[in-house]
Amino acid sequence: MTKILIVEDHALVREAMAQSLSRLEPGVECIEAADGDEALAVLERQSDLDLAVIDLMLPDVNGFSLLVILGKRFPDMPAIVVSAMDDDASVRRALKAGASGFVSKASSGEVLLRAVRELLDGGVPTPVRSTQSPRRSPGKAPAERFGLTTAQARVLELLAGGRSNREIADLLGLTEGTVKVHMTAIYRALGVSSRSQALVAIARSGARL
Repeated sequence: MTKILIVEDHALVREAMAQSLSRLEPGVECIEAADGDEALAVLERQSDLDLAVIDLMLPDVNGFSLLVILGKRFPDMPAIVVSAMDDDASVRRALKAGASGFVSKASSGEVLLRAVRELLDGGVPTPVRSTQSPRRSPGKAPAERFGLTTAQARVLELLAGGRSNREIADLLGLTEGTVKVHMTAIYRALGVSSRSQALVAIARSGARL
């Protein structure tokens, strides 16, 4: 029986992924963890897990750091990232940190299933580059619409998700000072002067975050 650990802080997303992965084969078991600490506790208790599915934006240890920890403490268990941070830089960073595959959250459940099957077939995890989401339409991505750098676009996505500066810093592995610098640049690009005004500007722009 295949056992899969899902590490994702949003309960609805965890449940949706578990539902998709339940179609992998009869009897597949999905164990859920809401953050990195909970995931590590599960791994300490259960040594027979076959795969970890990890989000990058976790509330405590970010996904990149968790991948590194897993590589050191549980080197025989493959991990696949499922994240909304699907730009090329994030994909490369995740694979460098130890991910064996990457699936965008914009993808369907079938794409996730295909990626997991590829990783589990033969027990040899391989990078799943084909599962990256299609490039967004010209002018729709925040970086292009507002003239932001990739780093600023990531901060904007987390801002739109209601994250505080401290949470953004933790999730992206930055200092709060660096996040503030990015926020200032974002406000300038959007023509606003506050977080609430930025959220209104994002909503009115129709930018796809």
